[in-house]
Amino acid sequence: MAMAVAMRSGGSGSSLDKQMDSGKYVRYTAEQVEALERVYAECPKPSSIRRQQLIRECPILSNIEPKQIKVWFQNRRCREKQRKESSRLQAVNRKLTAMNKLLMEENERLQKQVSQLVHENAYMRQQLQKVSLANDTSCESVVTTPQNPLRDASNPAGLLSIAEETLQEYLSKATGTAVDWVQMPGMKPGPDSIGIVAISHSCTGVAARACGLVNLEPTKIAEILKDRPSWFRDCRSLEVFTMFPAGNGGTIELIYMQMYAPTTLAPARDFWTIRYTTTLEDNSLVVCERSLSGSGGGPSSTAAHQFVRAEMLPSGYLIRPCDGGGSIVHIVDHLDLEAWSVPEVLRPLYESSGVLAQKMTTAALRYIRQIAQEMSGEVVYALGRQPSVLRTYSQKLSRGFNDAVNGFNDDGWSIMGCDGVEDVVIATNSAKKVCHASSANDLSVPPGGVICAKASMLLQNVPAALLVRFLREHRSEWADYNIDAYSAASLKAGSCAFPGLRPTRFSGSQIIMPLAHTVENEEFLEVIRLEGQAVGQDDTSLSQDIHLLQLCSGVDENAVGACYQLIFAPIDELFPDDAPMLPSGFRVIPLEAKTDNLSSNRTLDLASSLDVGSASNQLCGDTSNTPSSRSVLTIAFQFPYEVHLLDSVAVMARQYVRSIVSAVQRVSLVISPSQHGLNMGRSLSLGSPEAHTLSTWICQSYTYHVGAELLRTNCEAGESLLKMLWHHQDAILCCSLKTQPVFTFANQAGLDMLETTLVALQDITLDKIFDEAGRKAFCSDFAKLMHQGYCHLQSGVCLSGMGRHVSYEQAVAWKVLDEASNVYCLAFSFINWSFV
Repeated sequence: MAMAVAMRSGGSGSSLDKQMDSGKYVRYTAEQVEALERVYAECPKPSSIRRQQLIRECPILSNIEPKQIKVWFQNRRCREKQRKESSRLQAVNRKLTAMNKLLMEENERLQKQVSQLVHENAYMRQQLQKVSLANDTSCESVVTTPQNPLRDASNPAGLLSIAEETLQEYLSKATGTAVDWVQMPGMKPGPDSIGIVAISHSCTGVAARACGLVNLEPTKIAEILKDRPSWFRDCRSLEVFTMFPAGNGGTIELIYMQMYAPTTLAPARDFWTIRYTTTLEDNSLVVCERSLSGSGGGPSSTAAHQFVRAEMLPSGYLIRPCDGGGSIVHIVDHLDLEAWSVPEVLRPLYESSGVLAQKMTTAALRYIRQIAQEMSGEVVYALGRQPSVLRTYSQKLSRGFNDAVNGFNDDGWSIMGCDGVEDVVIATNSAKKVCHASSANDLSVPPGGVICAKASMLLQNVPAALLVRFLREHRSEWADYNIDAYSAASLKAGSCAFPGLRPTRFSGSQIIMPLAHTVENEEFLEVIRLEGQAVGQDDTSLSQDIHLLQLCSGVDENAVGACYQLIFAPIDELFPDDAPMLPSGFRVIPLEAKTDNLSSNRTLDLASSLDVGSASNQLCGDTSNTPSSRSVLTIAFQFPYEVHLLDSVAVMARQYVRSIVSAVQRVSLVISPSQHGLNMGRSLSLGSPEAHTLSTWICQSYTYHVGAELLRTNCEAGESLLKMLWHHQDAILCCSLKTQPVFTFANQAGLDMLETTLVALQDITLDKIFDEAGRKAFCSDFAKLMHQGYCHLQSGVCLSGMGRHVSYEQAVAWKVLDEASNVYCLAFSFINWSFV
């Protein structure tokens, strides 16, 4: 409630300063409110000192008590919070209203479908009753659909007839019962969902439908969706050959579209379609499309042999304006992808309506929702980049990777001769340049191009999300820093040559800087900084860091997608908007639907396997009732080259990709649910009985040789013993007794000291962790170790798997004996270790 300021009688000079009791409401003047609003815009919650400073600096506020100013800011923050909450609730209300309308329409459609099925069922029963014992085929006429005569697509009148027919068939799919729609598994409608997503139950080809609310005008949505290459990652090109008015305010277009193949094992697809855009009587905007037949098959191309002509059945978009703003969008995709043309193992990709829904239908709905959020200012991206620029980066990465995987002849790609083994395909492209535009025409730059080494492999029972997450988080396990440096050198302005690259060592540090993500976090863009160290003493002043722009999808455990991929490209540290890119990476495509509940958050360091209970079952899940799942992994890496180094770069690329394939195979064996834990050296896993046995041998052998307790506690349960050994503060390592000893076991502290994982532990040999002085000291004490069973090593320095120096106060080495008192392996304990 408002009260006027009461003046004291007598007119004393101090009455203005004591107009109002500090506990009562003050009616501020417009000038005072304006001054306070300016401060609020800069600092919504000023401190007491700032409020007192405000009173001193603004004479118009001198008659206001500091406590009253504090109350004003509290009320102002409260009003701002209420305003935001009111706006949010209004937006939720509009969304719920639109969702309710969609659900009512869906309910009406289902009721019509039920009525139709009941009528057909009654009619079929009536016909069956009339069937005589003789050969009576009257029922065939009931189920036979009369074929529409072929329309003449060689003239505008014929095209208009086809367009009108396409419109009716599309509307019968979007809002009618022409297709038996069932809800997409895992996509439940609700206020926080993307919308209502359904797939076909049984029809020709594959079909998917999605409908949802988007806060954009219908014309803007139609403009975005018609530009299919901007949001459909598998669309290579879309060319409008002819466009003319339809006479009823609409337009008709003849379109030729090419689609990428998702893997090297299948050919790409192309379409020759007619697209019809018109407005209905209720002001709804419709864009419908279908393939043309009997019209010559579309444009001829020299690269046509690389494509398989697919068919688009009536599909499109129905966009209805909403009263409260925004639009309700109905999307239908119906394709026949000619699954016969791919190997049988890949046919689930081309025969699954769920895959179509994930790759195309929901991708369109997500994209326009993303644009709506960006235009409303709800999304703020890092590094001050505009949303359109970041989308361009994502598209360039995806398109560059797809170009490398497909290797189209009209892009300049050609296959090189192989070395007798067909596991890795090498393709060259002399027309593709990776230099900056400023040096593209520089005659001093040697001629060259790009080499792509690519391979595809079938994975059995490998969780795709877990594999991609491992590749993202543990780059040092499969990547070569010097190869990354080789590719990154091509981006230096004015130079595309790579002679005399200085050797560097990857420090193991990988810093991930997020840039942007999609609405539901199913895809995100980030910058990766790989910290390098110069090998030579004279190179210490030079920056050896490498920056990668990386696109990742499928890592989030809640994301639903048709493929999981990790695509990256080296970029200049200045990160210009027109930066040239040479994308490489991985793509994993599941061939069957997800049938288990294996979480993508499984840890790869096996710490979770030390929980109470069956460790192997907790780690891998109970796979006794889990059917086998398959997926296809596609790997493609691009490298720049100069003409005179073509053969050398090709050999390097082939060997590098083969090493990556080997690393992926090793990781796949580790994370496969069908495996009994992680393989460590001699098929050892922490969750297996062998691990419990080894932990017992380690502790008993230490007590036998040294005469002291390793864990300094009494415990009879082997599982608890393993847990204590795993969490021991000292680094405990085991290595094999071979000509070149390799590590087969390490506890958590040992893995931290070596900066590795159990997956890559067996790649580290004993001689690699000691420097020259350490190797000499260990060799001198080795005879003592083998004679008396143990030895103490003095304080020193060893090396981690990443080359970092690690100091330790003392180390103990002892022989681990099995139950028959035979030497099983050697164990080491590094006490009070730390990085230098």
